[in-house]
Amino acid sequence: VQLQASGGGLVQAGDSLRLSCAASGRTLSPNVMGWFRQAPGKEREFVAAISWSGGSPIYAESVEGRFTLSRDNAKKIVYLQMNSLNPEDTANYYCAARGQSITVLTRTARGYAYWGQGTLVTVSS
Repeated sequence: VQLQASGGGLVQAGDSLRLSCAASGRTLSPNVMGWFRQAPGKEREFVAAISWSGGSPIYAESVEGRFTLSRDNAKKIVYLQMNSLNPEDTANYYCAARGQSITVLTRTARGYAYWGQGTLVTVSS
């Protein structure tokens, strides 16, 4: 499974950005996709996760109400719409996928088997 993340950039506080993560590969597509982020000097933290098979996404408390995770099943792309960005959202954002047989959402990074490259989001005050 290959994951390609895109959409990062430099924005001002209060602005919006949309990140995308496309899943590809010859093996069976994963069921659960997630986003994590890592700020300089900090540990990687969970942002949001969603299942291709349905159900509501889950979010970290710090982004609940501001970020929205959605999916395009046909294109195998997940989108992270980030609104009302603030400087604390500055980080490298990573998309991740759980193993193909797993359908349960998790906030734990160890639960994800596949990782894409990071896309940098910088929010200036």
